[in-house]
Amino acid sequence: MTVSRQSFGSTSGGRQVGLFTCENRHGLSLELMSLGATIKSLRVPDRAGEFANVALGFPTLDGYLQRHPYFGSTVGRFANRIAGARFSLDGVTYRLAANNGPNHLHGGEAGFDQAVWEAEPFDDGDGSGVRFSYLSKDREERYPGNLSVDVVYTLTDENELRIAYLATTDAPTPVNLTNHTYWNLAGSGLILDHVAQIDADRFLPVDEHQIPTGEIAPVAGTPMDFTVPKPVGAELDDLPGDRVGYDHCYVLRHRTALAPAARISDPASGRMMEIVTSQPGLQFYTGNNLTGFEPHGGFGRFSGLCLETQHFPDSPNRPEFPTTILGPGEQYDQMTIHRFTIEK
Repeated sequence: MTVSRQSFGSTSGGRQVGLFTCENRHGLSLELMSLGATIKSLRVPDRAGEFANVALGFPTLDGYLQRHPYFGSTVGRFANRIAGARFSLDGVTYRLAANNGPNHLHGGEAGFDQAVWEAEPFDDGDGSGVRFSYLSKDREERYPGNLSVDVVYTLTDENELRIAYLATTDAPTPVNLTNHTYWNLAGSGLILDHVAQIDADRFLPVDEHQIPTGEIAPVAGTPMDFTVPKPVGAELDDLPGDRVGYDHCYVLRHRTALAPAARISDPASGRMMEIVTSQPGLQFYTGNNLTGFEPHGGFGRFSGLCLETQHFPDSPNRPEFPTTILGPGEQYDQMTIHRFTIEK
C-alpha cells in the first residue's frame, strides 16, 4: 500500500489544496483532495482487467472552485434538506441559508464541500488513506456550536473503500454527514443500464420541494422497489408526478449496525459495488439535474448515480425520525464501506 501527495493548486484566498493518491496491491487507485475532503477519482478493473475511473469529477482544481454538484464531496454540517431553512433546538429557532428554493441543502452556501481540510496521510496494516480534519466554528452557516470533524478514507487490499465519520461538539447541534460521489461503474456513458438493489422495504415520500411528508411508505408495488435487482432506468417513466429520475431517501432495514445497504453493477464491464453502512438511510439520486455544461464537468443527466448513506432529510424538524442532534460529551461515529468486485 502506498500514499503519495502533491499540490493540486490553491484557492482564490491562497489556501493550498493537496491531492493524495492511494494504491493497493491489486492496482486500485484512489485520489483524494483536501478541498471538501473529496473523492476525486477511483480507478477499478473490469472483468477483462481494464481499469477505469468510476467517480465523476474534474481534471483540474478550477472545476471544483466553481459552484458544482458536490462531485465527490463530503457534505455537512447537515447533508440533504432542512425544510424552510430553519429548525428549533432547546427553545431557540435557527434560521439557515435557503440555498435550495425555500430550503437548506447540504450545509448551506459554504458547506463542508467548500472548506480546505487539514490532511494526514497514513499507511498501516489495515490499508492506506487520509484523515481529513476540520473545525466548523460556532455559527458557521448559522449552526450552533463548535463542531470538530474527522473524515477518514481507507483503501484496503480487500478492494474496499472505507469512510469513517467522527465528530464532537461543545453545544447541541444537528450533524448529518455523507459523501456525494457520483458513481458510474462503466467509466463513461449513462447509468440507466446499471443494475441496482437497495436493502430497504420503505422510503420517505416527499413534497414538491423534496421535503419528506412524514409518511414512511412501503416500496412494494411501486417504481421505488429495488428489493430485487433491476436496471436503474427500468421504471423511470412510472415515477410519480413530473420526476425525471430518483432522488429519494430509503429507510434501510437496519438502524445502527454495520449492515448491507445497496449493490450496483454494470453488466457490460462486470464491475460491482456493494455498500454497507451504520447509517439508517440511503439517498438514491440518479443525476437528474446534471446539465452537461461546464459547471457540471460536461456530464449530462444520468451520467452518474449517488448512493448517499445518511440520516433522514429534515430530521431536525421531525422528532419521529432518528435524531441527528449531537450534544457535548457525545461522539458522532458512522462508517460506510464500498466493496468492489467483478461479476463474471
